[in-house]
Amino acid sequence: MEKQIWIAITFIAFLLSFTVVGIYSATKKQNTTTDYLLASRNVNPWLTALSAMATGHSGYMFIGVIGVTYKEGFSSIWIPVAWAIGDYIAWWLTFKRLRLVSQQTNSDTVSSFLGQENLGPKNQGRLITIISALIIIAFLGTYASAQLVAASKGLNAIFGWNYQLGIIIGAVIVVAYCFSGGIRASIWTDSVQAVLMIGSLWILFIVSLIACGGFGELWVKLNTIDSTLTNWIPPDLPWGFFPYFLGWLVAGLGVVGQPHILVRGMAINSADNMTLARNIKFVFAQMNAAAAFGIGLTARVLLPNLMTSGDPELALPNLSIELLPAVLVGLMLAGLFAAAISTADSQILSCSAALSQDLVPSAAHSYRKAKIATLIVTAIVLAIALAADNSVFGLVIFSWSILACSLGPLLVLRVWQKPVSLPVAITMMITGIVVSIVWNLGLNLSSAIYEILPGMAAGFIVYGIANLGGNRE
Repeated sequence: MEKQIWIAITFIAFLLSFTVVGIYSATKKQNTTTDYLLASRNVNPWLTALSAMATGHSGYMFIGVIGVTYKEGFSSIWIPVAWAIGDYIAWWLTFKRLRLVSQQTNSDTVSSFLGQENLGPKNQGRLITIISALIIIAFLGTYASAQLVAASKGLNAIFGWNYQLGIIIGAVIVVAYCFSGGIRASIWTDSVQAVLMIGSLWILFIVSLIACGGFGELWVKLNTIDSTLTNWIPPDLPWGFFPYFLGWLVAGLGVVGQPHILVRGMAINSADNMTLARNIKFVFAQMNAAAAFGIGLTARVLLPNLMTSGDPELALPNLSIELLPAVLVGLMLAGLFAAAISTADSQILSCSAALSQDLVPSAAHSYRKAKIATLIVTAIVLAIALAADNSVFGLVIFSWSILACSLGPLLVLRVWQKPVSLPVAITMMITGIVVSIVWNLGLNLSSAIYEILPGMAAGFIVYGIANLGGNRE
């Protein structure tokens, strides 16, 4: 009981520190929609990088990746490795131009950027904006719900609270962040949370590795549990290793369809600082991924019963309770909670931007209505989280793929200022969604190649066929 009290005290102290940062950020705000949605395009590259890393890694890293590594062993390493390569390529090819073109076209949201209404007949751009906004609200909202589930899993594992209570607490904190200063509060708190995420993961990894007896003993013990855990290549890949690896690499490229990350590129203070932001993000992201991978492996040795009588996605909080003193367990829980909330608040802001700026033109320049939209979206996300199953990895991967396949190809073309007509743009988005869903649920081929590859390829193929036929704006 005493240990739980100290865990709670430490956890609450870290949450209060995030809240203080968010409230302080409000002293820098301006009561305009551009400031609420893009921090007046004046975010320095370090904050951009840390925030993008925090909002991209989220509960997926703390809960999902650790759970997958626990189950699959060393062969799971190719998911974060391939993903990191794809993510870096995407930032290199698109984010600098995204910053430049979004300002040139006066686009405050990803949906308005995709529509780019000032570049063609207004009704055409407007319809693209509306359709992409609906996609964002539906699937980014589902993605945000997975973060609330991730946060609730940590609270459940350590305090025994039911999932619903943890989800509600997470939603309340998200609203507090968003209301305090919009995207600026989100970016500032993300940056503090990013440092906490890295520190907490590495503390647990080092302690758990020592408990296993070092790298050599970890390998021996994993091999004793199940020899497949020490295989570097996943077993039973339907089409072999290269298509599998390529599929996850393209999953990293799918960042070009993720509004909550794209807006960080749109908000940086100068396109010339994008290279620095990209490199900082890459380094910190790989530090996180390496520690999460290691924790998944050590948890399989130290907590073998999770495989049969528990939830592998709860490896991190359970390992914390097993190995760490109360204060550090509070730190770990705060790190997990921060990872989830840093993504959820960004996603809810992106969804509320799509609602208030893109679907309801009368609210486009109303600071008050932007905040009302945030409340509405949070309520929707809360309902999804309460009704969803508890697989964080599954929810995140599904939502990421739909957003990447529907919005990614069109965004790349917009970034490079390629003409795309209304019928072609709509066909690209719908085709991407249909192909990714059919590939995953209909053909059941995601274990061979993750569905983002065929889904995004289908979008570009639609554009290519249209161009061959001379269908241009």
